[in-house]
Amino acid sequence: MSPGARPSRSRGNTKQKPEKTWVAVEEYMDELLISSDAALDAARKANEAAGLPDIAVTPSQGKFLYLLARMRGAHHILEIGTLGGYSTIWLARALPADGRLITMEAEAKHCDLARANVARAGLGARVDFRLGEALDLLPELAAEGLEPFDFAFIDADKENTAEYFKWAVRLARPGAAIVVDNVVRDGEVADAATSDERVQGIQRFLDALAGEPRVSATTLQTVGSKGYDGFTLALVTTQGDAGVGGWFR
Repeated sequence: MSPGARPSRSRGNTKQKPEKTWVAVEEYMDELLISSDAALDAARKANEAAGLPDIAVTPSQGKFLYLLARMRGAHHILEIGTLGGYSTIWLARALPADGRLITMEAEAKHCDLARANVARAGLGARVDFRLGEALDLLPELAAEGLEPFDFAFIDADKENTAEYFKWAVRLARPGAAIVVDNVVRDGEVADAATSDERVQGIQRFLDALAGEPRVSATTLQTVGSKGYDGFTLALVTTQGDAGVGGWFR
């Protein structure tokens, strides 16, 4: 596999079928806490009609991202792995009117669909779509000398997650939050003998995370309609080595 982001390939959720109780609780909570939303519903329907894999975040996960970004007071967000833009809409809504979200997607079809979904939600002015391999786009982004990011969401191909994480830390300001999705992999992440390249990619990421002195992090396991998985939340505690006035080099 080429060393770039393939957000639309091999990034999916776990193999285990969701238990009925997990799904029932998720539906119960969603009905209570997440209002019906025309733009998000339209995005999900458009993605399904276009044949996109059903690997986007759930409504509850999307709102969780929204709340994290709001609590952080994010003005600049980086998303690696756009797919059809469902999570992009949630994150863009967390931004103030003058905020900016840069999202990266390797597949042109998916990027075009996401752009249409975000525009339908009235958020086109806040979102900058970057088409291409993330490992090509990230150095280009660094060279632009933009403001450091307050928040990053990584949900792309799992094989390159460690590299995406290293770039996210490099491009973040102190106090930034980084969320990495699909890190438990149906529990296989704890199998040292796994032959699954996606799981091996997550293991490399966790090794890099454990050895990174500039962050403090934890991982939570999750269950629901997408099965058994989890996410990592990292707080950037000290300045990265790239940016305006010496941040980017």
